Amino acid sequence: MARTLAGRDPATGEGITITIADGRIAGVAPSREAGDLWLSPGLVDLQVNGYAGLDLNAEGLDPVTVVALGERLARAGITTFAPTLITASEAAIVAALRAIAAARRQSPLLREMVPFIHVEGPSISPEDGPRGAHPAAHVRPPSLDEFRRWQGAAEGLVGLVTLSPEWPQAIPYVEALARDGVLVAIGHTAATPAQIHAAAAAGARLSTHLGNGAAALLPRHPNFIWAQLADDRLTASFIADGHHLPGDTLKAMLRAKSLDRAILVSDAAALGGMPAGRYTSPIGGEVEVGADGRLGIAGTSYLAGAGHLLTQNVATLVNGVGLSLADALRLATRNPGVFAGGRGTLAVGARADLIRFRFAPGDSALAVTDCFVAGEEIDR
Repeated sequence: MARTLAGRDPATGEGITITIADGRIAGVAPSREAGDLWLSPGLVDLQVNGYAGLDLNAEGLDPVTVVALGERLARAGITTFAPTLITASEAAIVAALRAIAAARRQSPLLREMVPFIHVEGPSISPEDGPRGAHPAAHVRPPSLDEFRRWQGAAEGLVGLVTLSPEWPQAIPYVEALARDGVLVAIGHTAATPAQIHAAAAAGARLSTHLGNGAAALLPRHPNFIWAQLADDRLTASFIADGHHLPGDTLKAMLRAKSLDRAILVSDAAALGGMPAGRYTSPIGGEVEVGADGRLGIAGTSYLAGAGHLLTQNVATLVNGVGLSLADALRLATRNPGVFAGGRGTLAVGARADLIRFRFAPGDSALAVTDCFVAGEEIDR
């Protein structure tokens, strides 16, 4: 049975009505009954490690935890997400992949929300700084044999891999994954510009949280940040949580990369949304959760993932960078949706992944009131 949903279009401020039928958008029309709620595609997040105490990287991950995370994210307006596993032993990665695949098989909601799994590592830079909070003991060269074992455990769901192209084996690995339709991202790297460009030529398409997972001191030029900003084959993801990148830095990076080649990711970790204090976490070990939501490795200047969801990241782009609401949403809907089968659009025939929310400049986050995943309303 068809139903309609009305709200204000962030691009124009005018009212629109969306007709939903069979999980798809069946119509988009002007409306005089917009009310005070904005209407947008649901948020698309390609990097989620956990949230609100639900940890995808914890030992003994079970499908119940994965399903609970999906439900929590949907209530917050995230209609598509890539469960993300960081550097760990092969046994730990394989076990977590099995749990995520089982959860997706068992949960109709997760089948709709999860297009693929993101494995961030383990073939990242072994150096302190670019390695970030990933455990040094498990950093290792890329291996196609290991990747195939991942895919066997994940039932073919590994769709995005983050690595550093500084490894000698990196280029043939990137080429092989790209041939198989797997997205490859450059991240946590100390690679040279030549290695960055070689990875893009081999098929890498993304930069993972550009500007983070980096050494504290870099040559002014050349360096791997400039190389990734300049390479138009790479779309860069950014964490706009107010902690990972200063406002001026993020604004300059977005101008350099252009809004056409930029996306937002939350990089949310399990301690995101938790009360301030010190915790023990698989990501970072001893982690301090600040009153402002910052997650930091205790006693260091290093971050341990992020504490905010895309609802806060979009608001940061509006308030701290000066983007319009429509442009900020684009970086959290249509642009990342390109890498998830064309999700994140308001068009006839598109998936009915939709949110309504309240927001005014100065608000710290989008206040989501309604969320639909493939046309099904999420119980809040």
